[in-house]
Amino acid sequence: MFDQLSARLEKVMKFVRGEGKVTEKNMGEALRMIRLALLEADVNYKVVKDLIERLRAKSLDQKVLDSLTPGQQVIKILRDELTAVLGQDTRPLKFSSQPPTILMLVGLQGSGKTTSCGKLAKWCQNLHKNPLLVSFDLKRPGAQDQLRMIAGQLGLPFYEMGRERMALPEIALQDLLLYTSNRGYEPLIVDTAGRLHIDEDLMAELRLVKEALKPTEIIYVGDAMTGQDAVKSAQAFEAKIGLTSVILTKLDGDARGGAALSIVTVTGKPIKFVGTGETFDKLEVFHPGRMASRILGMGDILSLIEKAEQEADVKEAEEIARKLEKEDFTLEDFRRQLRQIRKMGSFSQILKYLPSGGMFKDLAGLEMDEKTILHYEAMIGSMTPREREDPRIIDGRRRLRIARGSGRPVFEVNRLLKQFLEMKRMMKGSQFKKIISRIPGSR
Repeated sequence: MFDQLSARLEKVMKFVRGEGKVTEKNMGEALRMIRLALLEADVNYKVVKDLIERLRAKSLDQKVLDSLTPGQQVIKILRDELTAVLGQDTRPLKFSSQPPTILMLVGLQGSGKTTSCGKLAKWCQNLHKNPLLVSFDLKRPGAQDQLRMIAGQLGLPFYEMGRERMALPEIALQDLLLYTSNRGYEPLIVDTAGRLHIDEDLMAELRLVKEALKPTEIIYVGDAMTGQDAVKSAQAFEAKIGLTSVILTKLDGDARGGAALSIVTVTGKPIKFVGTGETFDKLEVFHPGRMASRILGMGDILSLIEKAEQEADVKEAEEIARKLEKEDFTLEDFRRQLRQIRKMGSFSQILKYLPSGGMFKDLAGLEMDEKTILHYEAMIGSMTPREREDPRIIDGRRRLRIARGSGRPVFEVNRLLKQFLEMKRMMKGSQFKKIISRIPGSR
């Protein structure tokens, strides 16, 4: 996500750092570069114009001009302003003080709305809640099939809206409320009708649901891949229905990011979650400050740690952390670490959370897709315990034996050993140890 924008803004930061002092001339060039980068990322023109004006005023402030590190001051201003554009950190979801909490999801057809219902239910399930899923679409009763299937995959209850009930929608919705309250479901997640475009019939149907259920949150689900179309749709839903928050889907496939950088300013509603993959666990709480840091290539270590705590084996992570502290990291530990990485997603996805420069720049060259990880595991599995403990003894004859045992060519065994040594060297760095110390039980 934001790959193109990040690359352009990193060039801006490099330019600013290279200037001995901030002047109107070099700041004008930096702002021109930022403006072009944002417009090419499909950010709303008005949002870009207002952001550039704020950056100009703050960067040419006398305090910045007199600073000993004006370049760093400008970069901090850019990060703060990007954070403001993305919104302010809020509670992920508003839960009602008197259950049931009702979450109503709205959006156009194909935006990922129904799948987001499942992801949101999974997220609530992780909070030890007991969500109920329901689909309400007067035009297409068959629209329930997909959500019913999702509920089954998650092992969650699904409320059936039959044709008889749909004939009297107001009564059907009151029955739904009674059913939810009597059985203690919390929250009720309501998937609503979607169309290829906004029309009055759709809005009338959504208003009917809103008036009958009085939802705690009305969440717009927008496809980040559609850029400004998602922003315009969100504006229309806000004007005609009223929204409380936004979920942006397919952010993992959006190289430009214009929707994320426009939608908060244009609608006035916060982004609370982003979809970063197809599976139901790929829903992330949106943190504007962290996302701004990632866009600027500064990394997002806090989110990476949270991801590791959720998906990795904590006992195994603690043991590896202790070994890293003692600089006693072996190939067997490396194999266990590779298995942890596979649980967290692809290596390339994990790299997006790390700063793009400094000690982490060498990691970008490591080839670590899922297929490679499986090959590495096979090669380590073909080694003797002594070889895993001390790879220095692996000579040419041993490499040939390992290659034959794992069914991989010798050059891949050489690459594995080289990358292991590079990673081990990187892990000795003080910054990396600071990150490792955040893992529970590592101190």
